[in-house]
Amino acid sequence: MFLKSLKIEKGSEEIRNIRFRKGLNLIVDETPTSDEKKSGNNVGKTTVLRLIDFCLGGKGENIYKDSEFKSKGNTAVENFLKNNDVLITLTLAEDLEDKSSSNIVIQKNFLSRKQKVQRIDGQSLSNGAFTTELKKRIFGSDKNKPTFRQIISKNIRDEKNRLQNTVKVLHSSTTQDVYESLYLYWFGIELDFDHADRKQKLSSDISVELSLQKKLSQTNTLSQIEQLLLIVNRQIVELEKEKSAFEVSENYEMELERLRNIKSKINKTTNELTRLELRKELIIESKYELEDEIAHIDTSRIETLYKEAKSLIPNIQKTFEETLNFHNEMVSEKLEYITQELPGLETEISHLKDEIRSLLDREAHISDLLIRKESSKSLPDLISELNQFYEQKGGLEEARKLWEESNQRLNEMRSELDRINEEISGREGELKNRITEFNTFFSKISSRLYSERFVLSADVNSKGYELNVSSLSGNLGTGKKKGQIASFDLAYIQFADSIGIKCLHFILHDQIENVHDNQISNLLTNIVSEINCQFIVPVLRDKLPDDVYVDDCKVLSLSQEHKLFLF
Repeated sequence: MFLKSLKIEKGSEEIRNIRFRKGLNLIVDETPTSDEKKSGNNVGKTTVLRLIDFCLGGKGENIYKDSEFKSKGNTAVENFLKNNDVLITLTLAEDLEDKSSSNIVIQKNFLSRKQKVQRIDGQSLSNGAFTTELKKRIFGSDKNKPTFRQIISKNIRDEKNRLQNTVKVLHSSTTQDVYESLYLYWFGIELDFDHADRKQKLSSDISVELSLQKKLSQTNTLSQIEQLLLIVNRQIVELEKEKSAFEVSENYEMELERLRNIKSKINKTTNELTRLELRKELIIESKYELEDEIAHIDTSRIETLYKEAKSLIPNIQKTFEETLNFHNEMVSEKLEYITQELPGLETEISHLKDEIRSLLDREAHISDLLIRKESSKSLPDLISELNQFYEQKGGLEEARKLWEESNQRLNEMRSELDRINEEISGREGELKNRITEFNTFFSKISSRLYSERFVLSADVNSKGYELNVSSLSGNLGTGKKKGQIASFDLAYIQFADSIGIKCLHFILHDQIENVHDNQISNLLTNIVSEINCQFIVPVLRDKLPDDVYVDDCKVLSLSQEHKLFLF
């Protein structure tokens, strides 16, 4: 899929209609570097890339907000976009050289709710459905993971992490499970099930289960519980023998049967009471933790973290105050949700305690009827001591049950995760062959740029596969790193075409001027023209080498007097 055009309209007025071509597409800032009073900044050349990204499901805030200082964005641009009914139309084409080839027309504006425009070929879609539909239309896939935005992340190199990293193009907090699904997809390794979605869910659930076990182990481990149960059961047996030593009445069998039934009920009721009290304690503990989270939240620290996150995630929509309020509201709602069960639990616990007291009174009464002689220990004391051990036994058995159920869940989840990993490992040979083929293109392009061959490798560890790029020179400078990134992106298009993987045939690459003139010339005048692609580059005219014929490749000319939005 290629870029055909990008149109900017203000109401019925057409502001820009950028027509893209095959090969090199230059968005040129004509501001001369010799004029010290003029700057090549803020004319809109990078904004073109971000408008394309916006139409492909991006948030669009980076168009008018500073990546570091969100409160110091370009208010004039934001007001222009939101107050003037500005509509952005991006047209993609299956083949730029075939006029009859299929097109995809994407339209978006910067408004919200009922005024929001978000259409694909005239069909309005919600946020989730929008990117899902783009994934179906462009890549022919309806699986949940990887997402459309993840797949195209390497095609839009306009933000810091994507300008500095060759393959780690997602947010810095992205887990290896997510990257593994993305890498497998890039190289055409698709399983028969949505393994990425399921694997990520299993990994998350395992982490939750391990947290639960950590909480349980703060009281007793499973091994400790089993040993304590042996001691408690031994004490119960000994005390029961003491009770049986008492001489009983003439109605021995009948009274003893009644006594056994009552003891059985006491045991069952005590177990249930212990279970409910444990449940109540866990809810109250969670309640205190949530209340503490609201009461002791360090707003200054969160604000610092929020600013750092904003610098890494430029498209976060919410302000810090909204985020903090949202956090407190969510915690309050969570507090209300987890405590709504408490009144019912307390009522049930009270009822069970009353029932136990009644049963104990009946047990004591029957035992008194059975006693004919004195004992070294009175029957009420024996019964009281027995009840304490039965309560301990009930609590320990409930804790053991929680441990055993948790272990069973962990074993089941780990077994399923192992099966998924085994199925992925079964495709290892295919993945290595694909990467070997990719490296034929990658190393060739990098060799032409730097007389050095970069290679990609798929390395596996306990968390799955990850991709790494290596070279003989070790660490790379900024310019050479960008050359490596460009080599990777161009090589991927060649590779995908060679084995029939659907891909975007355009690359948006900002800050290309960091590459040395020798490599820029080779890249822009020779290599790009030989590949079935579009290489879209915003750049200052004076930053390009003389042998790059700017006017032949220019699709848009901007300056301080002639900015993108013409205001």
